[in-house]
Amino acid sequence: MKTALCLSRSNLSVITLACLGFTNVATAADLQVFTGAPVAVGNGTARVEVTTNGMNEPESVSVVMSKDALQGLPAVQADQMVWEFSLPMPEAGPQTGYDHVVLDWNPAGHIPEGVYNVPHFDVHFYLISGGEREAITFHGEGRELAMAAPDPQLVPAGYVIPPDAAVDRMGMHGLDPAGHEFHGQPFSHNFIYGYYKGELMFVEPMVSLSFLESLPGMTSPVKKPQRYSYPAWYPAAYRIGFDAGKGEYTIALQNLERAD
Repeated sequence: MKTALCLSRSNLSVITLACLGFTNVATAADLQVFTGAPVAVGNGTARVEVTTNGMNEPESVSVVMSKDALQGLPAVQADQMVWEFSLPMPEAGPQTGYDHVVLDWNPAGHIPEGVYNVPHFDVHFYLISGGEREAITFHGEGRELAMAAPDPQLVPAGYVIPPDAAVDRMGMHGLDPAGHEFHGQPFSHNFIYGYYKGELMFVEPMVSLSFLESLPGMTSPVKKPQRYSYPAWYPAAYRIGFDAGKGEYTIALQNLERAD
């Protein structure tokens, strides 16, 4: 009986390992990638990718940049400090709640001085339409409404929204002062929330050019608010990585969870 039991366990181990192998293959096969139209950036391109699971639910929403995209980027000009690249979402695949993505290249960075004034990318995943985004302004009669403070439930614990972080055609920026760039270290990456008229209307990984050039591979948790303004798939983490085989950088919203 003992010998038979040992044989059974041995056979079970082989079968289990085989099944695990087939399970992994099946899981990989279930993943689908939907790609938006590429847009010229620098000497390369950038595009949006949505990866789904076997239930056709989004697992990640990413901006993918070719390696050459970091070369030939515009330099600072007297009349222009930021360059916008509007990236369309994939035409096929599940609805994520994100209408479009705007990749901002800041060759000299931006305020706060001494914190974000280094070359970097702001990656805005907008929950509103391009037309609504273009209409955002913090000037004129509607300024007070535009700068209305959001419900505290829309702001992650510890985040602050400085009044000088309101940008036309973009929104107000909720910053995480726990980021190492606020504690004497160089800026590499952080996660921002965007607001307009009291509503949360974009999420934004920020990443410095030097960090991308280091060919990173990191994943960081996202501090989440208690609720959201728009139904969408929101990240519990974001990833910044480089795929040497493909020669591509990825800036991704990951571990997506549905919020209505």
